Amino acid sequence: MFENFGNFDLEILLKLLLAVGLGALIGFERELKHRPAGLRTHMLVSLGSTIFTLTSLTFDIEPARIAAGIVAGIGFLGAGNIIAHKGHIRGITSAATLWVVAGIGLSVGLGEIMIAIVSSIFVFIILQLGRLEKSNHREKTDQVKSDGLD
Repeated sequence: MFENFGNFDLEILLKLLLAVGLGALIGFERELKHRPAGLRTHMLVSLGSTIFTLTSLTFDIEPARIAAGIVAGIGFLGAGNIIAHKGHIRGITSAATLWVVAGIGLSVGLGEIMIAIVSSIFVFIILQLGRLEKSNHREKTDQVKSDGLD
């Protein structure tokens, strides 16, 4: 039962820590925006995906089946974040970040570290575009209001 306990690989530990760190990078941004799927959720999704991936590599089955299961499972988790209320839909970006964080964890588990790191940076940058959109929208709204008062 515990025969492999002493053989715990440092590489596995580093992969798990990287998955948590990359999930935290994205989750921190969501936490700052007070989204329901925040820091801990993103860290756990990334870590879980890495664990499933690393474990699947030890099975005698095709690891792609585990990857497909991760994608499907995260789809349900993401769908739970999407809320439709009075004609407005909220939570789509949070659902998308959970989906991509699962992919990042999967990449880490497969040893595709550069894909995981670069993807995390891209996601963080993409999420910052929301601030630009809101700022741009406010400027246009203010311009319309001031034009209407003249």
